[in-house]
Amino acid sequence: MPMISPNAPTAELQALDAAHHMHPFTANTALGKKGVRVIARAEGIWLTDSEGERILDGMAGLWCVNVGYGRKELADVAARQMQELPFYNTFFQTTHIPAIQLAAKLAEIAPGDLNHVFFANGGSEANDTNLRMVRHYWSAQGKPEKNAVISRKNSYHGSTLGGASLGGMVPMHQQGSLPIPDIHHINQPNWWLEGGDMTPAEFGLQRARELEEKILELGEDRVAAFIAEPIQGAGGVIVPPETYWPEIKRILEKYDILFICDEVICGFGRTGAWFGHQMFDVKPDIITVAKGMSSGYVPIGASVVSDKVAEVIGSGEFNHGYTYSGHPVACAVALENIRIIEDENIIGHVRDVAAPHLKGKWEALVDHPLVGEASIAGMMASIALTPHKESRARFASDPGTVGYICREFCFANNLVMRHVDDRMIISPPLIVTPDEIDILM
Repeated sequence: MPMISPNAPTAELQALDAAHHMHPFTANTALGKKGVRVIARAEGIWLTDSEGERILDGMAGLWCVNVGYGRKELADVAARQMQELPFYNTFFQTTHIPAIQLAAKLAEIAPGDLNHVFFANGGSEANDTNLRMVRHYWSAQGKPEKNAVISRKNSYHGSTLGGASLGGMVPMHQQGSLPIPDIHHINQPNWWLEGGDMTPAEFGLQRARELEEKILELGEDRVAAFIAEPIQGAGGVIVPPETYWPEIKRILEKYDILFICDEVICGFGRTGAWFGHQMFDVKPDIITVAKGMSSGYVPIGASVVSDKVAEVIGSGEFNHGYTYSGHPVACAVALENIRIIEDENIIGHVRDVAAPHLKGKWEALVDHPLVGEASIAGMMASIALTPHKESRARFASDPGTVGYICREFCFANNLVMRHVDDRMIISPPLIVTPDEIDILM
């Protein structure tokens, strides 16, 4: 096949794509009717398609382009590393400088005793690693029966067999006979949708205590770990009530259950701190990182592991790993990405400039007659759409229909948003300026 010209007609690109490219999470029937929109280049928070239209990316790609598009520094680092050492593995008592440096840097910025790093290619693989790691942790201590993991409904922890099982999304479970055995789910802390007549504080406690009920149902000697995002991202930017995380912390400590905190979306500055769990005074045993670790410029993920867990895992051989675990180019780019976040004080920009500017405008959206709730934490936010905000009623159409219409309208008007059910979501690059927020709004 001849090389495709950068100036090829859009219709030609669409036809070639339709003939050969299988898209993830895409309604293929609708796609076949209208064709894809071809994204050609990007700079800052702006995309440009093959027709020359500029699009404001309100989702940072897929929650990941934290430092914005067009960072020459990241391209330069990747090119240098490709020339110096394009690949080598970290199996069998070998390593390389980028992996050493990045592991040390992650240990430096992670709170507490999260001092050890196991690399993967993304968040899904890292959560598969976590699943195997927590089960091996207990088995190595003579407790092989302690292998059940509890997660939450409507959570997202990846698309691999293990990651999709840990996640609580029914459409994913319906394809592939999921979840795999010994994965269990409790209800999400979504007060707007499921709180009924309870106050948010009452609801937060009630939903947290479902974890204790599930532990007792399964038997505390069988439960290895609980996995959750600090703030549900792909589940709709669900900020839990203030009573939720303190009660979860109490329960985990009472029953000696490991806590896997999925920071794939919340990590690397999105909430105005390095990691989302720092908002809630909880102490993870493992955190999952990806996306913002490289701002999406290269695929990379990792499990950042506590001293307690690493000591047991490191006492023998952990028969697990990926060909590209700790890929030198990915590690070099991620390390440079973290340097940019630090040197440009991007977390301070989120905390002191961008998030406060967005917060006032976002929360004012509740004045609209169809907006019932406006949730925001740093640079991730959502609004719940409703025909009757006092009763928190749902639309008569199938759930998600109104959200889909809104998302398509935004995209047709050159704004990338996302819908989950009938919630509309934004998660822009962290470098977004107040003026660009005004355009977005």
